[in-house]
Amino acid sequence: MTDAPTHAADTDTDEAGDAADRKVVEQEQAEIKDFVKGLSADDIKSGNWFTKLAAHAMNAYTEKVDWQYFQDRYAGVPADVIVDQRIKMAARYAALEGGLSAGAYTATVAATIGSLGGASPATVPAAVATVMVDVAFITQLQLRLAYDISVLYRVPLDVHDPEDLWKLIRVALTIKSGEAANKTAAKAVPALVRPLVKRFYSKSVLAAGKALPVVGKHLLQRNVIKIGIPLVGVPLAVLLNRYTTLLAGRHARAVFRNEARVIELAEGMSRSSRHPQLMLWVAWLVIRANANTKAKIADDEALLMRHLVRLVRERHEVVDEQFAHVVDIDPAEVWRRVDAEPGDLGDVLDAAERVATVDGDVNSREKAVLAELRERCRRG
Repeated sequence: MTDAPTHAADTDTDEAGDAADRKVVEQEQAEIKDFVKGLSADDIKSGNWFTKLAAHAMNAYTEKVDWQYFQDRYAGVPADVIVDQRIKMAARYAALEGGLSAGAYTATVAATIGSLGGASPATVPAAVATVMVDVAFITQLQLRLAYDISVLYRVPLDVHDPEDLWKLIRVALTIKSGEAANKTAAKAVPALVRPLVKRFYSKSVLAAGKALPVVGKHLLQRNVIKIGIPLVGVPLAVLLNRYTTLLAGRHARAVFRNEARVIELAEGMSRSSRHPQLMLWVAWLVIRANANTKAKIADDEALLMRHLVRLVRERHEVVDEQFAHVVDIDPAEVWRRVDAEPGDLGDVLDAAERVATVDGDVNSREKAVLAELRERCRRG
């Protein structure tokens, strides 16, 4: 996502700021138009346009935008403040673009999209191209916004890694958390727009896997709401672009801020540990305390263990092959390790208590493990 020119922030009037934002949007829109010109009818019908857009939107962008990029622009400003500003800026850009593109949203264009097809490449009709510019612009904007937020919270993402790319897509476009976005929408947007936003997210959960063309089809389908209601094209496009981008940004903030919290917790545990290998065993025992209830491992618990293992390896140079191959952890084995370790084990107990709270309140089974550990950690 491109920053507005620096001089825009120094002007004395809202009009000058709006003009600067509009200029940025028009420049970005022109680039997207060039991208859309290179698409075929088959690209649009198959959803392959999204595969191409993901590369177009992120490859060069991620080479330029890193932690230092934001440090140079917002030196000394807390991440939460910068994230809030990026979300608001993206929402402004989305609204402006909605107004510029809204002329395409008529019943005729909707019919054109519905009839577009054919396996052979063909020139994209002008009206359809205009709609694609809108969809591609908003998609790129939200992908870059989510990436910005991940960078600001120091959550590492490599867009060339398929898993990380899918994570970014899932978070940015709320395509696997549609229920959450739908519930949030009811409180986060004005009553006038609420039904439209709910409809926009109503099919947000993809049953298919991580195939990017499937995402492309899905995005085009859910954006049809903006062209399916003639006569209210401009206000509808402006409001829907604005509020869906706000929701996407807030969702990304919640996800990446939480992950930053878990990473911070793992770093603190690793840094203060005098028994890093034992800490891993005890941490996993606490997490698996619910195993016999067939409860799933919470996402935050899995995330904590992943970062904890990495940090113990990097900071303490500890690689425990036996731990890596554990399927069903045996409490007796963990207690044997605890009993065999001499000296003060306060750091291990402290780590276990932190693990128990990572996903919320401590339950009865976790409390039982902590009580047993507390008793065994008493020395002399």
